[in-house]
Amino acid sequence: MKPMTPNRPYLLQAYYDWLMDNELTPHVVVDAYVPGTQVPQQYVKDGQIVLNITASAVGNLQIGHDFIEFSARFGGVPQQVVLPMASIVAIYARENGAGTVFDMEEAYQIEDESVEAGLSVVEETAVETEVKEETPQAPEPKRRGHLTLVK
Repeated sequence: MKPMTPNRPYLLQAYYDWLMDNELTPHVVVDAYVPGTQVPQQYVKDGQIVLNITASAVGNLQIGHDFIEFSARFGGVPQQVVLPMASIVAIYARENGAGTVFDMEEAYQIEDESVEAGLSVVEETAVETEVKEETPQAPEPKRRGHLTLVK
């Protein structure tokens, strides 16, 4: 039996359409650490960014099977935004929080594991160059296990 394709692109499009049909403002929560993600880094907080993707807020919105792409202004500066499907954590309405957090899918886990592995190598290298402290540090929590709602 052939493996099934990820359902995230289909669910994302369906939720987007549903929110727009109900005159709500769709926002996506994005994991900015996923490779290929192009977002304005100065607005990333705790590895995530929340973006308004309503038709009136962005230009040339394309929701495809592999990515979301659009142009938007950040601080008055136009930028092209590219969001691989693996980077989309959730979609919800600004007005009432209606939406969903996406389940982790096997097709997207490989990218997440490589990102986490890459980050841990960078962290270890940074620790080696700094003066080591007496108290051990707690391990970094997983990035995908939470959703921060910004209203």
